[in-house]
Amino acid sequence: MNALLRTLVVLLSLLVAVPALAAPALADVDLVKQRVAKVGVLRGEFTQEKQVAGFKNPLRSQGSFVLAQDHGVIWTTLKPFPSEVVVTRDRILSRQRDGSSRVELDGRQQPAMRSVNAIMFALMSGDAQALSAQFTVKVEALPNNGWTMQLSPRSAMLAKVFTGLALSGDRYVREVQITEANQDVTRIHFAGMRETPAQLSADEGRKFE
Repeated sequence: MNALLRTLVVLLSLLVAVPALAAPALADVDLVKQRVAKVGVLRGEFTQEKQVAGFKNPLRSQGSFVLAQDHGVIWTTLKPFPSEVVVTRDRILSRQRDGSSRVELDGRQQPAMRSVNAIMFALMSGDAQALSAQFTVKVEALPNNGWTMQLSPRSAMLAKVFTGLALSGDRYVREVQITEANQDVTRIHFAGMRETPAQLSADEGRKFE
């Protein structure tokens, strides 16, 4: 199963039982909100490394993404094995690029799907306000409009899976680090971000249908 899909499935299973807490009104949240761009459609590339505890070499993958605020996220892995995950408001769809396999989670059967969607968007867009519903947020301002964000689970159930998440960026989120309770660490680096074209292509739009 695609590594991103595994993370989303874990979040989904947890959020079914963990209610969203009231997000605190933090100056830290406002700082990140002011610095991160509000973009309708954002495209870019990613490289991902997962360091599994006990193994010397990390698992690596790379590909591209499309983040459309009104539709969802298209996460396309190109290497080592082509695959695609599409996250919309009501579903998560994973498929091999050659169409040989397909996994779909339907929001009508999974009432926490919207929460998973929100977290996915929040991680990629640096939405500290949304993340603070499930995580304690600590922000540090950096020069040149930069920032870092440290996230600690606010519930015991989330803490059983994640010991912490870290984000860093400027106008965009540049890096996400996820540390699991078993000490596996996933680092995702985003590059080549672009805000044009500002509309989805016909092919991209069909993937959200």
